[in-house]
Amino acid sequence: MRILLATYWLIPHVGGVWAFMDQIRKALERRGHQVDLLGHSPDYTRYHILNDGREFVKADVMPMIESKLSASGGMHYLDDPVIRQYETDRYCLELAAAYFGLGGYDIIHTQDVFSARSLSRVKPKHTPLVAHIHGSVAVELRAHFRDHPELGIGEQSPAWRYCHAIEYYGANSADIAVTANQWMKGLLTRDFDVNPSRVEVFPYGIEIETFRARSLPMTPVCKPVGKKVIACSARLTFVKGIDLLIAALAQLKAIRQDWVCWLIGDGELRADLERQARELGLQDEIVFWGFRQDAPALLAMSDIFVHACILDNQPISVIEAQLAGAAVIVSDAGGLPEMVEHGRTGIVFPSRNTDMLRAHMNYLLEHEAYRLQLADSARQWAASHWSMEAMMGRLDGVYATAGRIASGGGRGEI
Repeated sequence: MRILLATYWLIPHVGGVWAFMDQIRKALERRGHQVDLLGHSPDYTRYHILNDGREFVKADVMPMIESKLSASGGMHYLDDPVIRQYETDRYCLELAAAYFGLGGYDIIHTQDVFSARSLSRVKPKHTPLVAHIHGSVAVELRAHFRDHPELGIGEQSPAWRYCHAIEYYGANSADIAVTANQWMKGLLTRDFDVNPSRVEVFPYGIEIETFRARSLPMTPVCKPVGKKVIACSARLTFVKGIDLLIAALAQLKAIRQDWVCWLIGDGELRADLERQARELGLQDEIVFWGFRQDAPALLAMSDIFVHACILDNQPISVIEAQLAGAAVIVSDAGGLPEMVEHGRTGIVFPSRNTDMLRAHMNYLLEHEAYRLQLADSARQWAASHWSMEAMMGRLDGVYATAGRIASGGGRGEI
């Protein structure tokens, strides 16, 4: 088959959506399929088909789109800058997809509600469309408002109502929507009125043997002598809660100094987080590694992995930490409690509760046998649960069912 993997977001990127797209592209190509990758360029100036170099420059059509939006008489919601940016980019994506042509694809597999909505409007009628929902724009906006009320983005604001609507229309634009866990399905069906029968649930998978090979000590980084390593691998963005981790580490330093923290990843908040670490006197305890190709090897040297996010779905970084043999501490945000069984395969703490996070880190540093027990249980569970082959088998079934639906048949069994 010829398959299009499409996203509104940037490709390539350091985030989880790109990592997922790249992994399933490789898995699909091993099965003999031809795969194209459509998304925003890293500088947001164009949409491109990454693997063959085709480009659609947004500036070329921006005057036409701005004219269309300005002519939309009573549509006052377009005065909101958040809405106008999303709508402008969504129209650009529609035009880009039409320009590239969608007629030759057997399956279109989008990775967010924006691309699902956009491509559903310009694809051939009988081309199957699958929407993989990796996160919620509306819930992220709500979380951001909670911490920044000065922005005026409440649940009655135009921006939040727009994002609520795009969740509904995006998920319902596809023949089948796919989520990684019951938490995300619950959001779609309970909060955004998506029909439960349209949503399939199965967890992500990764190439476990490939990850294990990359975890071998092929890195110039050495573990500090006499110190335990607390690691966090994530984009340095608001929802990942890195500022909360740093605050908890400042509390931990007042108790003990037998640890260092490795922050693996990059993002727009890096300078702010580095400033926070300096102001809390943690410049010697926290290492900002940035994006690293040897991240699996760094995780393999880590003793504790912390994911303090305020909102997340099913982060690949937690999967990798489990496979690497670190004792995992995660917040109870989003789908994380479905990834970690508290007290058996890791620790789950209340999101934003830095006192509890500090207490759990301190306990694992103090009780070596318990830390090793958690790590071993997580490693065994992860090896049997996060199989790429199992996920791709389920995806094959979803593709087949989407094809039947698009051609006028029923859902059948997946």
